Amino acid sequence: MCSAECCYFNQKHIIDALKAPSSRNLFIHSDAVRFKYKRNTVYFRGIIEFSNYCIRNCLYCGLRHANRNIKRYRMDPDRVIALALRVAQDGIGTVILQSGDDLDYPAEDIARIIREIKRRAEVSITLSLGERSPEEYELWRKAGADRYLMKHETSDPALYARLHPGKTLEERLTALQLLKALGYEIGTGFIVGLPGQTLATLAQDVLLVRELAADMCGVGPFLPQAQTPLAHHPPGDVDTTIRLIALLRVTSPHLNIPATTALASLDPANGQRRALEAGANVIMPNYTPDAEHANYNIYDHKARVDIALAYEVVASIGRSIAHDGRIIQ
Repeated sequence: MCSAECCYFNQKHIIDALKAPSSRNLFIHSDAVRFKYKRNTVYFRGIIEFSNYCIRNCLYCGLRHANRNIKRYRMDPDRVIALALRVAQDGIGTVILQSGDDLDYPAEDIARIIREIKRRAEVSITLSLGERSPEEYELWRKAGADRYLMKHETSDPALYARLHPGKTLEERLTALQLLKALGYEIGTGFIVGLPGQTLATLAQDVLLVRELAADMCGVGPFLPQAQTPLAHHPPGDVDTTIRLIALLRVTSPHLNIPATTALASLDPANGQRRALEAGANVIMPNYTPDAEHANYNIYDHKARVDIALAYEVVASIGRSIAHDGRIIQ
């Protein structure tokens, strides 16, 4: 149910906020809503990028199947489990298991990873594995997965189809609805600065998140990758991205919103701090080992946000960190 303070925002209101000469009043409002619903706590989510194989050919992503200039890898399940236990040991209460759409990584192996992490640590598990079969979603949910992150990327069906050859926005939204019906908390997200995107598209992105009743939404600027068709498209705008974070906070007050790695990559000095000040309440430290991290190259010049940097960002604005994960065996 939408709260009274967010329901009045429609597409025109969002476009006006994106075009306004100053964002000061918007940020004052969004920070007040963030404090009301999320207090001053920042949650860490530890990411493990365990495979960079992908069957898709998304025009903006360096993991695309057609990229022959990438060193592919798949981590052994036991290695993934060990990394997840390190996340829990650091007091982080959520492990994110992320990969490309790697249909050759056995679904039962992923289920075993989930069960073993749950047996040995008190953490939530978020999966970010792309579009898979309903049977796989159900298998992983029964194994103990709590959340599923699958960004809608853009709310414009025609633009979605151009950027994702052979795929449709309807398929993506249907998958998110199925995940919700299976009992997952769902996360979505979108990219700022895509070719052909308009302010009306971005406004609809914000409204779609509210319509989906998503539990999490990540928004980050577009960043080019040299081995993709969009290699020469300019990066997205940081200021617009920060305003969209504020608009997500006021339109979906309960939402968990990360200060994304893409912001840290495009604006290393201030991107994540500004996101937190605008309404974000999550940072996602990366636990992928260096060799694999270098090859999980969705976009070029990807920042390495480790737990030390995450602590530094949170401390810089005087927020507290939730220590909500632990080893139980």
